[in-house]
Amino acid sequence: MQWALNRMTHEILEKNHGSDDVILLGIITRGAPLAERIAAIAEAQGHAIPVGQLDITMYRDDLRRNPTRMPSPTVLPEEIDGKVVVLVDDVLFSGRTIQAALLALADLGRPRAIQLVALIDRGGRDLPIQADIVGKLIPTARDERVRVNLTETDGQDLITIERSGQ
Repeated sequence: MQWALNRMTHEILEKNHGSDDVILLGIITRGAPLAERIAAIAEAQGHAIPVGQLDITMYRDDLRRNPTRMPSPTVLPEEIDGKVVVLVDDVLFSGRTIQAALLALADLGRPRAIQLVALIDRGGRDLPIQADIVGKLIPTARDERVRVNLTETDGQDLITIERSGQ
């Protein structure tokens, strides 16, 4: 995981010709600590990137089907107007989480550009959404689930693939 995060950080900096006007927004829950880690790696290389978190709970299209969770605060490190907002998430699958994130961002301002970084890309989109930077492509079946555990939220870094019903 650390190797992928290092490479993803380098790609973000390369794609944007440094860190000027770049803001990292981690999608709550596991995207937020990943964004913090990416910011720390960039900082160690002399690039300060403001980092915040984006809660998409109220923008999801599956609120009626899934148990409602309490929204967390969205934290913007600065105004996003005219900036390059890099959305960070743990797993990209159907594209519905990112659709919700784009809707949430539209209510917060008008970035110059929005980029998507995902630690894991499962493939299998329902929507025409593609990550700009991917840590690892892991094609999976519909009945499988990729679970990302992070030290910050789960006590350890671990990526597993589980079949439904396990």
